[in-house]
Amino acid sequence: MSSAARLPLLAAGSAAVLALAGCTANESSGDADLVAGKKLFVQRCGSCHVLGRAETKGTTGPNLDNAFANPVHEGFGESAIRGMVREQIALARRGSAMPADLVRGDEARDVAAYVAQSVAKPGKDEGLLATAVQSAGAGKPATAQNGKLTISADPNGQLAYANPAATAPAGKLTIVMPNQSGVPHNIAIDGKGKGAIVEKGDSTFSATFAPGVYEYYCQVEGHKAAGMLGKLTVK
Repeated sequence: MSSAARLPLLAAGSAAVLALAGCTANESSGDADLVAGKKLFVQRCGSCHVLGRAETKGTTGPNLDNAFANPVHEGFGESAIRGMVREQIALARRGSAMPADLVRGDEARDVAAYVAQSVAKPGKDEGLLATAVQSAGAGKPATAQNGKLTISADPNGQLAYANPAATAPAGKLTIVMPNQSGVPHNIAIDGKGKGAIVEKGDSTFSATFAPGVYEYYCQVEGHKAAGMLGKLTVK
């Protein structure tokens, strides 16, 4: 069973929670960097997991708010949940949904601390946490220039394009999607073409467009459903 599949099972019961947390249940978070933890969570974990306060919408791993709802409801504190998250990271095995060594050392500490203070809690992050990561899809509309239209993947690893809308004149158009995040993405428009799926680099294709409205989206499984799509208006 993968580590991703284990998490909801382990989080489902109080006894399992205590057993999993073990000697790490009382781990101190006094030296954890929550801002760094949020950034790392979004970059490394957000493409797989939903976490409401982080605004991540991953579809391949457990919804963390749901998975930890029962422990939070039963009164398990942040130290116990930190221990659970650290254990889940450490238990990741080769070939599982969660890659080994996703985060280590201080990075694992920071991610676990952020998840523990955020998971299954209503509301939004405040203070420095509120601005630690730009909201997905918050960029300005992209505009074609000299027959080229650049629509970037979210650089923080969110399942979104940085440009949720774009405009271009009718005619031949080369569409380029730079991806700096390390999360695999591409860009496609039905009936027009698709770029290669890339983790680092550019996904690009060319086509001729008549006036109209077109939807561009990512073809990686689950990404479109999570909101990685936008509208291209050709005039």
